[in-house]
Amino acid sequence: MILSNQKADSIGAISSTLCLIHCVATPFIFLAQSSLFNFGNEAPFWWKFFDYFFLVVSFIAVYRSTQTTSKNWIKPALWLSWFILFIVIINEKLEIFPIPESFIYLPTISLIALHLYNRKYCQCNTDKCCTHEG
Repeated sequence: MILSNQKADSIGAISSTLCLIHCVATPFIFLAQSSLFNFGNEAPFWWKFFDYFFLVVSFIAVYRSTQTTSKNWIKPALWLSWFILFIVIINEKLEIFPIPESFIYLPTISLIALHLYNRKYCQCNTDKCCTHEG
């Protein structure tokens, strides 16, 4: 049980870190690409797909982590961070509200920090300590 708890948080932290790298690297990659090849400002489909991929992986990691954490406050914190990330990504695709691109860093860094905290301090030592059981 402990191994699977740590895996969910490890996957969540790694996924969120890769998402952050993806978000930070995107402007630089496409600036370099447009100046070298003059393809325009539109990102390729496969690059945009990463947004949804990271969102799905982070959802699974948050779901699993909230099922096995020993701290009640971690649950809403993880879900709130994930929900904000979801809203920012969907808003970016649909352009509903003018939110700065850099706003995506807040929920992403929050997810990284919460998963790392949960991995280190909030793991069950037995099958009966998890918050969903008591």
